[in-house]
Amino acid sequence: MKRLGFLLVFAAMALLAFQTVYAQTHQPDGFVPSVRHAAGVMPAAQPLILIMNANGTIEPAMQEYFQRGISIVEQRNAEALIIQLQTPGGDLQSMDNIIQAIRASTVPVVIYVAPNGAMAGSAGALITMAAEVSAMAPEAAIGASSPIDASGQNLDTTLATKQKEIMKATIRPLVERRGAAATQLAQDMIDNAKAVSASEALQAHLIDFTATDMNDVLKQLDGFQVTMPDGVHTLHTSNATTENLDMTLIEQLLLILTDSNIVFILLSVGVLALQIELSHPGTWVSGFIGVVCLALAIYGLGLLPVNWFGLIFMGVAFVLFILDIKAATHGALTAAGVGSFIVGALVLFNSPGVPQFEHVSVPLVVGVGIAIGLLFAAIVSFALRVRHAPIQMGVEAVIGKTGFAKTDFGLTGQVLVGSELWTAEPAPGSGTIGKGDHVEVVEVKGLRLKVRKL
Repeated sequence: MKRLGFLLVFAAMALLAFQTVYAQTHQPDGFVPSVRHAAGVMPAAQPLILIMNANGTIEPAMQEYFQRGISIVEQRNAEALIIQLQTPGGDLQSMDNIIQAIRASTVPVVIYVAPNGAMAGSAGALITMAAEVSAMAPEAAIGASSPIDASGQNLDTTLATKQKEIMKATIRPLVERRGAAATQLAQDMIDNAKAVSASEALQAHLIDFTATDMNDVLKQLDGFQVTMPDGVHTLHTSNATTENLDMTLIEQLLLILTDSNIVFILLSVGVLALQIELSHPGTWVSGFIGVVCLALAIYGLGLLPVNWFGLIFMGVAFVLFILDIKAATHGALTAAGVGSFIVGALVLFNSPGVPQFEHVSVPLVVGVGIAIGLLFAAIVSFALRVRHAPIQMGVEAVIGKTGFAKTDFGLTGQVLVGSELWTAEPAPGSGTIGKGDHVEVVEVKGLRLKVRKL
């Protein structure tokens, strides 16, 4: 247990160091700040457009990506920031922080929902509305912004009403400039989870235009007027220089950890590795892997809408696996454990109220469950083989072995058994034993064997 505690402390320190590095990683490789002097920022010869690709759920890692991008375009005095967005939604706190960063930006932010078939769902729809310019690919969709709780279930009536009213109050000032139809559509997305196509959003003036690709976006933005805190600005993008601003490695890793399939695999591997470490202490590898995997899985579980009741089933499964190893009969408990593990994983991630995009793959759950069952069946088989194997060491291991006499026997003699020379005496009824006769050990008496002639 001391070793497990040390591993937990080590993992916590590693995560703190990881977070520190992540917090300091706000500039891409090769970033050079714009040149400043007493009069302000030296204007560039050509307008600069930074392009981001936000593809994933709206959560803290995505929030950091948005905030880092906005900070960089402000430092470099860019003409605009274009964010190509594709998201099924995410948590409300990250959405609020992103909206605040967009509205506080001194550089125009353009949200482009793309490519065709992409969706700005739930929180993504409200982020799209918060941008100074909103565009969509012709076959993209937007909407379905009704709030849900952390487990993916609908909120109770009072809490749902409060949350919806807060969301509508937040978004109303952002879309009122677009007219009554856009305002009504935005409110329907929150009240009734309504979703619309790009053409329907354009018809209601919820977005500014549709564009087939990024070049089309740049073409339509040229000469576009946007209202910023310091007044009306006209965008110049026809001869602009474009640069891509990609997610950092750490941002990508944290975003991956919000994938329910990855979290499920980390959770399974972590529990298995810790179980091996506790059952067979002495190796650091399995314990270290288990602690790290569980720490990463807990991070993902804290962000995903999951049903925690599923953890009970998964815990019961591993208890059944352990009991099967120690039980008198084997097989039934392992089978029950596999069933409990599969049910627990499905309840944890695939409950009816959890959004479809957060569901874990059913074939993956079944496959991992069967693999774990086979692993424990192999462990049980190995334990049984060891339990029924003949004794290989100690006095008992000598009984039944055969050898041959090195001398003629009187009361005693010498025999060679298992490449070892022993003093031996004939067992009762053995008869006369001569040099070279084959003998079998029937008893061990101190340091002397009793043998019979074969």
